[in-house]
Amino acid sequence: MTCPEPIDLADWNRRETFEHYRRAVPCTYAITVEIDVTAFAAALARSSRKTYVAQIWAIATVVNRHREFRMAETDAGAPAVWPVVHPAFTVFNAERETFAAVWTPYDADFARFHDAAAEVLAAAASATAMFPQGELSADVFDISSLPWTSFTGFTLNIDGGTNHLLPIFTLGRYLDRDGRTLLPLAVQIHHAAADGFHTARLVRELEELVADPSWVGA
Repeated sequence: MTCPEPIDLADWNRRETFEHYRRAVPCTYAITVEIDVTAFAAALARSSRKTYVAQIWAIATVVNRHREFRMAETDAGAPAVWPVVHPAFTVFNAERETFAAVWTPYDADFARFHDAAAEVLAAAASATAMFPQGELSADVFDISSLPWTSFTGFTLNIDGGTNHLLPIFTLGRYLDRDGRTLLPLAVQIHHAAADGFHTARLVRELEELVADPSWVGA
């Protein structure tokens, strides 16, 4: 694991906002949206790629474009940014009705990431421990999936959540509406790390990425 890189406070346009929402009024917020994944779902149906892995890679790709979604703090409590963050994701054990949390290093090459993540998913499918790979490192962000239900709202109430600067994503079951395939997506954000503008841009870029799923491949 690399170390987060301290931010130059003298030249940071969000310094006052960060300090306000980290120290004076610490808070998080959540937004739930429906992403049009019609082309994305069709491309995956024609391929041998795993839908969940493709969803994870798409989210991780957009997250890693923007430093506000790679926020951290140094040991001294100063704001910093991870050079890259990696997705941690849940795997359901149907027999036990429990889940495991695993992770795969982010790779900008989807094919390489897909193969690595698919291997991790297969290995964890029968896991009995919550963290079969060991404790998650500080430079991972969370993605979970609820493929059993769609939703129009989802919020995590985390004790001490105002100390969690990386985003958290929750995926729902696809739903069909007016001939389109939609994916419910909940995003939980620390306000010190990102404002509504940044989260809206992340959602828009995710929509654009799945609207042209040429990267899915065979």
